[in-house]
Amino acid sequence: MDGPVGGSRASGGNGMVSNQANDTTTVAADDPKQNLNQVINSVQKTLGLLHQLYLTVSSFNAASQLPLLQRLNSLVSELDNMVKLSEKCNIQVPTEVLNLIDDGKNPDEFTRDVINSCIAKNQVTKGKTDAFKSLRKHLLDELEQTFPDEVEAYREIRANSAAEAKRLAQSQSMLPNGDVKVKSEL
Repeated sequence: MDGPVGGSRASGGNGMVSNQANDTTTVAADDPKQNLNQVINSVQKTLGLLHQLYLTVSSFNAASQLPLLQRLNSLVSELDNMVKLSEKCNIQVPTEVLNLIDDGKNPDEFTRDVINSCIAKNQVTKGKTDAFKSLRKHLLDELEQTFPDEVEAYREIRANSAAEAKRLAQSQSMLPNGDVKVKSEL
């Protein structure tokens, strides 16, 4: 029993594999993308183990008893590892996606519907924005005919305000829409 710590915890599987997986999960415990990748890798490994188990069972004979037990133990060990890795992932899955999967449909339909809905809302919003721009232009044209001096003063104030906002945005590394620029980390 002087073996690795993971050897006593693994249920009949190879303790080194479980121990190695646990070492990598503790290093990247703060990185959600790494945690997700580990769960995806575990799912893929589980699918491979299930395929191997299927092949062993489909051609079962007395000599394949030991490989069958080893593959079952590997599967149980990997499922245990998957559960532990998945506890570190916090992923929100919309219930609509789960309902589509339950209905036997492709979850990509949900993504397509959401994108189409966003495009439709974007077009409506763009139409409203264009209508307000047109109204503003029309009002300024009408005001300019009636009050030319006041409109000229308004345009100067507006230009100075826009220049000041641009200078402030550049000094604070902000984008013109108010978002802060994010430095890309390599």
